[in-house]
Amino acid sequence: MNARDNMNVVFEYFDKLNPNPKSELNYTTPYELLVAVILSAQCTDKRVNLVTEKLFKVASTPNQMIELGKDKLIEIIKSCGYYNQKSKSIIESSYDIVSKFNGKIPNNMKNLSTLRGVGRKTANVVLANAFGAQTIAVDTHVLRVSKRLGLCNVNSTPDKCEQELLKIVPYERRSKFHHQMVLFGRYKCKAVKPNCDDCILKNMCKYYKSE
Repeated sequence: MNARDNMNVVFEYFDKLNPNPKSELNYTTPYELLVAVILSAQCTDKRVNLVTEKLFKVASTPNQMIELGKDKLIEIIKSCGYYNQKSKSIIESSYDIVSKFNGKIPNNMKNLSTLRGVGRKTANVVLANAFGAQTIAVDTHVLRVSKRLGLCNVNSTPDKCEQELLKIVPYERRSKFHHQMVLFGRYKCKAVKPNCDDCILKNMCKYYKSE
């Protein structure tokens, strides 16, 4: 049995595990979400939330972030890792948002992707959570689970995996499916020592069969 050919089984299982999934990042505006997603690269959402709790008290808009400046921003976000790259992305994207988009986060892939540090994954997360778009953002969890279940090719890049998933996931549940995949990969189908014993998808899983 192949998961790709039995998507209803996958959907039903994910709905049972996480019927109302949502992002675990804390934010109140599209801009705060963008900053949080940039910070989340190679960092846990728990750590990001601790950092943004402090950051957003002093800088929660593009103009405030520009005024804060890179050096002070680094002091606050240092524990997230890759702070030089992330601070540069946040400051430069803030400048672009102010100068090109009147201080507002673009609500489409084309314009979002022009911002510093914003690739398809980040843009899709923002579009889905801030603007209600039906997208599938492929992060490390989604990519890992997709390859294990055969929902994408084992050699697929994140962008290629996204296109493969869009072909098999109905439009109206794409955003929900993304969140379910993230949570499934984060807490059950983990990179190391996944909890396979009580997973009903294990007979469809390439990882389980190879063990």
